[in-house]
Amino acid sequence: MHMKKNNFTRTSLAVLVLSGSLFAVTGCGSSSDDAPPPATGTPPPTEPTGLVAFAPNGNLDVDVTWTDYGVPYVKADNMESLGFGVGFAFAQDNLCILADQIVKFNSQRARFFGPDAVPGSGDSENLLTDFGFLTLGIRDNAEAGFAQISEHAQALMTGYAAGYNKYINETPVADMDPTCAGQPWVRDISPIDLMTYAQGVALLPGAANFTGPLFLAVPSNQSFVTAEDGQPVTLAFDPETVGIPDTNPTEAGSNGWAIGSDLSASEKGMLIANPHFPHTGNQRFWQFGIEVPGHLKVVGGSLSGMPGVINIGFNENVAWTHTFSTASRFTVHRLTLDPNDASGTSYMLDGESVPMTTKTHEIQVATGAESSMTLRKTSYYSEFGPVIVIPNALPWGTDQTGQAVAYALHDANLPNYDLFDHWLGMNMASSIEEYKQTFVDYTGTVFNNAMAVDKHGQAFFTDGSSVPNIVPEALAEWGANPLYQALTQQAGLFIFPGDDSLYMPQGTVPFAQAPQLERTDFVQNSNDSFWLTNPAAPISGVSPLWGPVGNQQSLRSRLGQKMLAEGGSVDGRFTREDLIDRLIGNRNFLGEAVLADLLAQCEAQGTTPVTMTDGSAVDITPACQALGLWDGRMNLASQGAMMFREFAFEFNRDPQWQIAYDAAQPTTTPNTLAVNDTVLQQLATAQQRIINAGLDPAASLGSVQFVERSLPDGTPSGEKLPWGGAHNVEGGFNVFRSNMGNDGTVLPRHRYPLLPGSDLSAAAGGYHITYGSSWMFAMEFTEDGPVANGLLSYSQSSNIGSDHYIDQTLLYSSEPQLRPLHFSNSDIEANAVTTLNLTGDSLN
Repeated sequence: MHMKKNNFTRTSLAVLVLSGSLFAVTGCGSSSDDAPPPATGTPPPTEPTGLVAFAPNGNLDVDVTWTDYGVPYVKADNMESLGFGVGFAFAQDNLCILADQIVKFNSQRARFFGPDAVPGSGDSENLLTDFGFLTLGIRDNAEAGFAQISEHAQALMTGYAAGYNKYINETPVADMDPTCAGQPWVRDISPIDLMTYAQGVALLPGAANFTGPLFLAVPSNQSFVTAEDGQPVTLAFDPETVGIPDTNPTEAGSNGWAIGSDLSASEKGMLIANPHFPHTGNQRFWQFGIEVPGHLKVVGGSLSGMPGVINIGFNENVAWTHTFSTASRFTVHRLTLDPNDASGTSYMLDGESVPMTTKTHEIQVATGAESSMTLRKTSYYSEFGPVIVIPNALPWGTDQTGQAVAYALHDANLPNYDLFDHWLGMNMASSIEEYKQTFVDYTGTVFNNAMAVDKHGQAFFTDGSSVPNIVPEALAEWGANPLYQALTQQAGLFIFPGDDSLYMPQGTVPFAQAPQLERTDFVQNSNDSFWLTNPAAPISGVSPLWGPVGNQQSLRSRLGQKMLAEGGSVDGRFTREDLIDRLIGNRNFLGEAVLADLLAQCEAQGTTPVTMTDGSAVDITPACQALGLWDGRMNLASQGAMMFREFAFEFNRDPQWQIAYDAAQPTTTPNTLAVNDTVLQQLATAQQRIINAGLDPAASLGSVQFVERSLPDGTPSGEKLPWGGAHNVEGGFNVFRSNMGNDGTVLPRHRYPLLPGSDLSAAAGGYHITYGSSWMFAMEFTEDGPVANGLLSYSQSSNIGSDHYIDQTLLYSSEPQLRPLHFSNSDIEANAVTTLNLTGDSLN
């Protein structure tokens, strides 16, 4: 590590100005002659007293009870056996997803599927992915970090791998998911494979989206890849297709409410969990329950491959949920190249020249059914992280200022060894204080806001993201630097200097400096920043890397705040039934705000055609008639709902409000629909889009919004299930949409082309739902323990041959509804469908 000569001292800063907004930053930090601390929690993991980690004598033994809708409840006497049962049950439901992800994060996509994501297209996507994760070193980190996590976390992963392997080795191929059954890439896995996968997941909102820029990061005189003999290999891949990455490519979002004793009808804690995630691919949730008698009993759901702990759920004392955070988990650093090094591979740091380091990586690439070749690539690294190149934005060479520069990527989750121990701590928490302590000990929630409530009605919020800890002195200088403010604004990424070690991130921002709030009324989040977690107690005074303060709220956030302000049915307090209604009532904020005024403009316009900007004229009578039929909800029977949604798409591009946004009234402004030609033109545009698609503006939502599964070969099943639910663009809460982009896997699925500027598809005949409310529930603590209603909207299994492939989906399709969730052992036993005792040998 290069040494900075002049150490800086602890300080406290006043107010900084960033992009026209004010934020207060207080804190402390100091430079060090040593490397920055790794992004892992301190102190080291502590072992829960009396909880056995590994199975005695390596004899795995677990009981699994499957209840209605195929939900497994796994009970064991030790953590390794618990993971064994969870791994087996998950593989039975979603084998192909995890098998694909193990291949992906082990940089073996090209080995099994060839160089291109779309075979023969020349997109080279599999090469970019494979080399990208090798450059990031996640497998190396997994191998180095496995010994640093607790024995309980090691035991969970070891047992999970054994359970997964038991399933694939003892299940006939004919009984496996036909999407991947018998494929060579479905193989035994190891605990290190799972650790590698977890390291990859930790990078999903950050470095995992930079595989293209990492691939392009070579000196100008060097080829991207070479053959085994060192000769350059020419690719069809066009570097200009690599742009500034979207760090939330699947638009992951969520709603979360933790209701405290002041707003609960029973004066006990209550929770809404409502993640909005893709319905296909590697971000599917899976529901299950776990129990180690006397130590651990939890029910909930987790993302694919989470080995035995619950991401979103509840135990007897605490319930918790998460939403995708506005925080930045990474920073980009602008390196000043050494003018005396013609190779361009040295940069200036604290006035001294520092050579970049390199690593050469190798992958196997399938070139035919029985043939392959070896490709090699050299990756370049600075002390801030690996070098990246984004054409026309972040070059390796001369930039817009005329300086010779390069750019490096620092991801706070590279590595992150806290994931399993942090969630295990949450699972075992018996109070809000214990839940909060997990954030002191670990930084394992990676990219999430966290909301929780205990049975006594203490509600708590924090943004638990892994945020690079750039010290206050550096933030102050950066905030006053016009060049770096301009670069940050242009790229939409936080760009800091890379010529001064003052800007070297010092691990992750500690919990004490993170946004947080504890209340007895409520905390909430709908993917806006931490700022208005509770409008009665706005949060400020944190690093700008956490997200904005004073910003206009999304329509979905405003609907959430509006419903909370309206209160519940018992003297303003909420019952569980109230929470269920708020979750799936399918209200629409924009409709509630503008429908009456929009209809008034329709009435005033009458049959007079609207003059469009191109000079054409459109009679908006069909649109106005459809809106006159609309009940203001996004339910199956809601006529005119599609018409309003398409208007909302147009309105969203150019909002027409009479009253502008006022940061002093953030939950009620902007408001009141403007009366002008633009509004009528937006309505006309929306109407014509619907008519040109061959659809009726007055159609019911259930006739045009649907779920349709893909067959194993990726073709449409032809069975379209009517679907109720709103959309972000109109300010829904229970939201769904069409996600036609990459779902993180190579598993085949059909996709309908969408009309420009809309989620509507003429080819599909409406809205093809592939994203939105997924693992959702509303719960309350009672004298008899936790009681909850919930749903996994796309069902437990992605295997078309499973009885639980579409059962919960059919339930919701018939009418948006939740089902009872089982927690107590007596309830589980009363609803048991299948029980199984699994035994096996440890991999340890």
